[in-house]
Formats: sequence, structure tokens, C-alpha cells
Amino acid sequence: MHTVAVLALDQVIPFDLSTPIEVFSRTRLPDGRPGYQIRVCGEVPEIDAGAFTVRVRWGLEGLSGADTIIVPGTADPAIPLPPAVRDALCAAAANGTRIASICSGTFPLAATGLLDGLRATTHWTAADLLAATHPAIEVDPDVLYVDNGQILTSAGAAAGLDLCLHMIRRDYGSAVAADAARLSVMPLEREGGQAQFIVHDHVPAPQGSTLEPLLTWLQDNLGSDLTLADVAAQAGTSTRTLIRRFREQTGTTPLQWLHRARVRQAQHLLETTQHSVERIGAQVGFGSPTAFRDRFKKTTGISPHAYRRAFT
Repeated sequence: MHTVAVLALDQVIPFDLSTPIEVFSRTRLPDGRPGYQIRVCGEVPEIDAGAFTVRVRWGLEGLSGADTIIVPGTADPAIPLPPAVRDALCAAAANGTRIASICSGTFPLAATGLLDGLRATTHWTAADLLAATHPAIEVDPDVLYVDNGQILTSAGAAAGLDLCLHMIRRDYGSAVAADAARLSVMPLEREGGQAQFIVHDHVPAPQGSTLEPLLTWLQDNLGSDLTLADVAAQAGTSTRTLIRRFREQTGTTPLQWLHRARVRQAQHLLETTQHSVERIGAQVGFGSPTAFRDRFKKTTGISPHAYRRAFT
């Protein structure tokens, strides 16, 4: 079972502390087994959480052997990181443990040096402070979360939910993540607002569901003119059954998934090539430049030209 250690530091923000505990502890695999084991760890047994005190069951030794460590935010991000905590986080990183921060939890993570040279985010109100105090970090205040592979960071408040769901999708695939999202009364991936700036080094690959071969085929054929009937034929099922299975395993419809995947691919091309917007729209399967621009703006909240300006 995947073990998640949540690190409670002095002046921990209760919302940030509870988010990973609730999301991961409620995650269930298709056979009903829990997907995660939770440890709440602290340098000392009792942690100041503002309105109340938290008594943890694990010391820093609980970080050792965990598959993932979550660092929630603290009320005062300028609090110095205790040397023992810094050493424990660095040792975990050296052993390959995935480490993620929520909100101002980016600050103690930054104090370890593990974010140097990487892109990171935090609550938008603290972004300037993070950039000023840790100039070796590329701070992006506009994103919901940043996934660097082993090290992840998220913005404040509800963005911690987005990050946790993203990690569940990485661990167990879209079907399990979609179920966890429903329990959290959250979309698996938010549209609009800051969603256009979510950073993926790689597009999340759905795993662990009966739809995985079909989704891989769709990803490989984004540039083709596909109808719902085409997708159903590839899946060897009726369109009604296809829609039901998509809802169950991805939380969306086949065409909505296809539109989102095409926009993700377009984002990548806008960031990494000098191809015209019209050419990119055709490359990812939109029938006309107008249809591409309309769908891109509906999904991301901005136009393809504005997106390119923001990332180049």
C-alpha cells in the first residue's frame, strides 16, 4: 500500500493539513481496498494549529519509508525550518520519496534547497516573498500546481485538492482519481480560471482502467477527424455503453475528454514550437481555426495567442 506522510510543522494551517488526510484516506481501489496509508508526523508530539493543538502519532521517523511526503502550509512562512526537519526531508528526497507542498508549505520545502533550479508555486499572496527569499526557484504565481516529477508544489487552499487528485491519478489512474474527485465534490481537472496554467511535464497517462487502451489510441490519433461512432467502433461497443464507461472511469464524456486532450497537446505545441495557431489547430484535430480558438478559450479562459505570449 502507498504510504503518505503528512508533515505537521509549527503553526500549520488546519485546512492544508486536513486536505491530504481526507482525500487520500477516502481513496479506494476498484476492488474496494484503500489506496493509501496515512501518517501524520511532527518534530514534536504537539503542534500549534492556531485555534487548536494537534497531537501527532509519528515523529520525524515516520517520514522514513513513506512513498509520498506532504508539507502543508504554515501561518508564518518566514519561520525558520528546524535542522532536524530539513535533514529528514533531504534524506527522504535522496531515497527517491515523492515530496509535495500545499500553499505556503512551499517555503519549508524551499528551505531544504530541493526546489533550487525548479519551477514552483505557492499561494498567490506569498509568491513575491518566495521569489525574493529563494531566487534560485522559478516562481509561477498563476498555476494551480507544478509537477516536477519527484517534487510537486501547489497554490493555496482548494489547489491542494487539485494536487492530491493529480497524484492519485499518477498513482492509480483516472478511474480511481475520478471516484476520489466525486467524493471531494470536485472536478478531476478544473476548467477556466487558472486551469490553463497547470504545469505537466508530461500529460497524465490514464492507468488501471478498462479504457486505458482506448485512451492511448485516442491520444495517438488526436489529429484525426473522430466522431463518437468512430470511438465506439474502436472500443468495440455501442455509443451508449461507451459514454457510460467514460463517465464511470474518467468523470467526463468521450468527446469532452478528446477536446481536453487536444487542447493539452495544443498547449504543448504553443509552448515548444513556432508553428502558427492555424497549423497547430489542424495538427491536433480541429476542423477549422475558429473551432480551435473557441474550444481553446472555453477550456483555458484565454486565446491561443495569449497563452503563447504567457509562456514564451
